[in-house]
Amino acid sequence: MGAALCYVCWPMLTPSFHLLLPFQFRFMLLCLAGTEAPLQLPLGEKELYGQDCVFIANDWHAALVPVYLAAKYRPHGVYTNARSIMAIHNLRHQGVFPPSTYPELGLPSEWYGALEYQYPPHLRQGSYAEEGRSVNTLKAGLTVADRIVTVSPGYSDEIKTWLGGWGLEGTLMDRGPVVNGIVNGIDTEEWNPAVDKFLPHEYDVTNFKEGKRACKKALQEELDLPVNPDIPLIAFIGRLDYQKGADIVLQAAPWLMSQGVQLVCLGTGSADLENGLRWLEAAYKDQARGWVGFNVAMSHKLTAAADILLMPSRFEPCGLNQLYAMKYGTAPVAHATGGLKDTVITFNPDDQSGTGWTFDHCDATGLMHATGLALRTLRDYPQDFEGIQRRGMERDSSWNGAAEQYEQVFEWALIDKPWA
Repeated sequence: MGAALCYVCWPMLTPSFHLLLPFQFRFMLLCLAGTEAPLQLPLGEKELYGQDCVFIANDWHAALVPVYLAAKYRPHGVYTNARSIMAIHNLRHQGVFPPSTYPELGLPSEWYGALEYQYPPHLRQGSYAEEGRSVNTLKAGLTVADRIVTVSPGYSDEIKTWLGGWGLEGTLMDRGPVVNGIVNGIDTEEWNPAVDKFLPHEYDVTNFKEGKRACKKALQEELDLPVNPDIPLIAFIGRLDYQKGADIVLQAAPWLMSQGVQLVCLGTGSADLENGLRWLEAAYKDQARGWVGFNVAMSHKLTAAADILLMPSRFEPCGLNQLYAMKYGTAPVAHATGGLKDTVITFNPDDQSGTGWTFDHCDATGLMHATGLALRTLRDYPQDFEGIQRRGMERDSSWNGAAEQYEQVFEWALIDKPWA
């Protein structure tokens, strides 16, 4: 490609370091270190990377990298051939701080407009200034970066609307021609039922019926649920918060229980939803389990044992659990949003296509309708359900395709002149 890649993302800092430095200051240092590293450190096979770099800035934590390139380096003839790509994983998190902190960023005064953000009147309660003004780190990165990448084509469309833009839809509409969406891949060595060390019985697409049946039996025994391979096992795995829709699962729980299924939920998050999982298990002792917390081994075992995975996310930039589920022969039922819409193809019995079910209205009714279709297919049309499982397992969810698309974006960035 002719240029080195410099990947800038937020580091895992020690607790003592977190206490010593203000939040904004930490990530300012990260961005400055990221821009200085190619000039100062021997990286890779070269003595120094030098100035011919493509910087990949991940989320608001690294969003000042494109700004520093344009405001501090290029005016002095440094990084004139470098490019920057702003990667968005979740637009909801933007790195917003008081306007009074701008001088601490070490930027020229004339660059304040790149970071300035004014909240609309209905959102100004608790904002930093009377008129709702602030400095918005992510907004600056989106304004200045040469290219913008999100983690799915569907999400790249949604963030240009008021429903998904979190106040930055205007900025992203203006930058629309350079915004691309690329679906994430998964680690097919860690998430592979044929070699998964956490499973009591490994399997692949040639013997998944026997393998999943053995995994279900083992999980039912471990969780002290009635052992019956013919009872549909439904799973929810995710963070317990507004985005992931755990509250929708709890609203639909009485109906799910009436369908004669077993429901196992795994997650941690807000206290009210954690208590909701405890209620679920207490109310339906013979059908439901609520695992409050997160356990890597259990997430693997549950994904393998389940027949159906619920993903009622209100918004989902990409989503990984649906990719894991399909790889393990578990049919996802998901809200048609963001990356879920791109990866979960609704089953069509006419041409025997699709890898799961989606629903448009993100509420308990929508979830129940789609889950009802999945359960009817599982019970009344088992061969169709097996086809859904097989297509999901055969889907290429590796990073190979995504890597090729990222390389294309890097090439486009180098073709164009620097945006700022």
